[in-house]
Amino acid sequence: MAKFHFVEDYERLIANLVETLPLEEAMSRAVGGNFEATGVIETDILRYAGLQDSMALIDLGCGSGRLAKPLGTSMKIDYLGLDVVQPLLDYARSISPPNYQFVLNEALSIPAGDSSADMVCAFSVFTHLLHAESYIYMEDIRRVLKPGGRLVFSFLEFANPNHWIVFTETVAGQKASSAPHLNTFIERDVIELWCTKLDFPLTQFVDGSESPWNGSPLWQAVAILQKPKA
Repeated sequence: MAKFHFVEDYERLIANLVETLPLEEAMSRAVGGNFEATGVIETDILRYAGLQDSMALIDLGCGSGRLAKPLGTSMKIDYLGLDVVQPLLDYARSISPPNYQFVLNEALSIPAGDSSADMVCAFSVFTHLLHAESYIYMEDIRRVLKPGGRLVFSFLEFANPNHWIVFTETVAGQKASSAPHLNTFIERDVIELWCTKLDFPLTQFVDGSESPWNGSPLWQAVAILQKPKA
């Protein structure tokens, strides 16, 4: 069976990084760099969205553990990290608490039971998927969330002028036949439509230059959705 484009894209990208860079730097660049700082920001966002000790979190696209590491030192949660590249999972496991679980998952579904998670996050995941793939993930994320559980994900939008550079770099990469992976923009009206169709209410958008969690902004915009309680 052929692999999804995002699996092949990231296998090539990570293989190249590991081959050409020291491991720690390769693992940082694999998730966009700024490893420590961004992990702290993502932790702040999840706390702002309602993550508390003893909750169950699924980290879709956990990468090399950028989020798992600060979560492991600041919170006591049940954690499941999912990614499509085994070397990333291996590195994430090496810097995380021993009770954290990391699972290779190449499917457009979440390997968890119905109503089993308090929160699911997807940082810099839907930014690299086709719209149909993001929608399918959202549909299954709704299934695994407990009533009242929340999905937190980041996204790129053309409405934010600061995100335009990603598009121009993608265009340049396509012209040079060197684009390492897909970059996808999702406008807010599209997210709102998906929420309506999935009965997955949107609670808040946060602009990429804002930080209501009283810390540094993420740069990408953030959407917070909540599964109906009944």
